[in-house]
Amino acid sequence: MNQFLQLAQDEAIKHLTPLLGRRKACQAAGVSQATWYRSNRQSPAPVRPARARKPHPAALSHAERERVRAVLNERFADAAPATAYFALLDEGTYLASVSTMYRILREHGEVGRDRRRQATHPPRTVPELVADAPNRVWAWDITKLRGPGKGVWYSLYTIIDLFSRYIVGWMVASRESADLAKMLIAQTARKHGIDPGTLTLHADRGSSMTSKTVAELLIDLGVAKSHSRPKTSNDNPHVEASFKTLKYCPAFPAIFGSIEHARVFCQGFYAWYNHEHYHSGIGYHHPVDVHYGRAAAIRDQRAAVLTAAQNTHPERFASGGTPIPPHLPGPAWINKPTNTAKAVTTENSTQN
Repeated sequence: MNQFLQLAQDEAIKHLTPLLGRRKACQAAGVSQATWYRSNRQSPAPVRPARARKPHPAALSHAERERVRAVLNERFADAAPATAYFALLDEGTYLASVSTMYRILREHGEVGRDRRRQATHPPRTVPELVADAPNRVWAWDITKLRGPGKGVWYSLYTIIDLFSRYIVGWMVASRESADLAKMLIAQTARKHGIDPGTLTLHADRGSSMTSKTVAELLIDLGVAKSHSRPKTSNDNPHVEASFKTLKYCPAFPAIFGSIEHARVFCQGFYAWYNHEHYHSGIGYHHPVDVHYGRAAAIRDQRAAVLTAAQNTHPERFASGGTPIPPHLPGPAWINKPTNTAKAVTTENSTQN
């Protein structure tokens, strides 16, 4: 029956087309124009010849792309392209943009996976802290390092500066203790010359952090205290991120042979973290340079390298305009308020 109906519709369209045109003839027969063309197609559509894609005039040459790939896979095999980019800028070398580095690696299947996301928790009373300069807000926490035997764990105490991401103090101990935490905080405050009333110390709600021993010390030092919401690690993200960087380090041992082994490893890691690590949260500077006020000069030097690269190959920067390095780090927040007016008021009160 369907075949007879289709034949009848085709005949009607055939006779009506000279009078009404193809579109109105199809409408009169109750058939869409696309359906009629599809059912009456005599031969497949012609295949268009493939045309070779012309490279962009500003694209890197094959030799330049191979050089970029070689540098990333040999010298920066364990680093992200952004780290390689800024390390080369600091040496006075520009090879390609970060996105171009990723494209070159992606063409060869050499881009790894990103790290896992952090957990989120329902909101409670939210701590809101801002640091517009070093030694305004410190955050500290304790993480466990696995020892040589079953049930043997070492405690790594770490204090980080919120503004510069500089590790101002750390300690590896055989246990978690409020007395040890008190000793580390007191030594670190003396080392950095903290004046009373100028620093806030933020931590989670572990037993050592909320202990009376630590609370009394902070009162004696004139340091304000702040605590995360219960079971909310995102309220202390900077020190948690430093622990993640530590434990995702390629050289991080699954098991430490002794507490001395753990101390030696952490000493080397924190020297690298403070003096060699390009931190994305502070404009890909080293934490030590931000902490001691050298970041502005380094940014100016990076800008000079990019300007020289643009002057040498202006065609490669035509679409993006004048290249600029990341801005210097501004005020750093723990839980920046969504109310813009409130955030501005807080920043002004901090500066005053």
